[in-house]
Amino acid sequence: MRIFLTGATGFIGSTVLGQLLKAGHQVTGMTRSDAGARALQQAGADVHRATLEEPDTIRSGLEKADAVIHTAFDHDFSRFVENCEKDGRVIQAIGEALKGSNRPLLITSGTGLGNADLGELAVEDIANFEHPNPRVASELAGRALLDAGVNVSVMRLPQVHNTVKQGLVSPLIEISKAKGACAYIGEGKNRFPAGHLDDVALLYRLAIERGEPGARYHAVGEEGVTTREIAEALGRGLKLPVVSLSQEKAADHFGWMSMFAALDFPASSAKTRRILGWNPVGPGLIADLDAMDYQNLAA
Repeated sequence: MRIFLTGATGFIGSTVLGQLLKAGHQVTGMTRSDAGARALQQAGADVHRATLEEPDTIRSGLEKADAVIHTAFDHDFSRFVENCEKDGRVIQAIGEALKGSNRPLLITSGTGLGNADLGELAVEDIANFEHPNPRVASELAGRALLDAGVNVSVMRLPQVHNTVKQGLVSPLIEISKAKGACAYIGEGKNRFPAGHLDDVALLYRLAIERGEPGARYHAVGEEGVTTREIAEALGRGLKLPVVSLSQEKAADHFGWMSMFAALDFPASSAKTRRILGWNPVGPGLIADLDAMDYQNLAA
């Protein structure tokens, strides 16, 4: 297939790109920069220049695409709600260009949308559009397109990690360094689901090749790693004390991350594994945190 890939030079997208090319697909990667264009050309992909802020610039790159994978997202969490709304507009624009065809569009969301209630195990069959996570905007846009006849499926991500980045855990490292302590709230029993980057990239490929309208997939290798385990791993790596905080003191320590730090959102990938034959084999989140070069990060 000729696949159009947004976010093709990003943390996740660049690894998805490698998976697609290795499998023999032709890929057109979206980028906004000269450096990104060079990286795509060196990888063996075609280049389309566009930005998330101008969705119409994306549409012209879709004319020859047999399928679209949307991994791009603005990760400025100080503007998280606005960026989720922007993602919804981008998905809508891409979908409008695909109307009247059966070309699959695979969008990206978070596993939290599979929680019927906070703290319950998220599953693929549930789409909780009342979920407080602003990322719901992405799935609402996808649902509207599906209702309009567009072949849309959803990849829900946990904390995607390797020894360089770990989703929401990466900003925790900076917060811990700034505060001089690695913290969790209460007993630290609340859980973050996780998936290794290489496993996640493979799953994107399997999902777009299947091209099933309305499907939802969970890129989960570990159903739930406790925030205490995460804080202890960061404490080992950063050589900082590990402390428990009350909910009242969480906002002062975590800042914008306080909206996530107390959430318990475990997630299952049982259906995804069964349908796509996906068997994640990458290291776990704590193993990657223990293998990080913290001295280099500090520099």
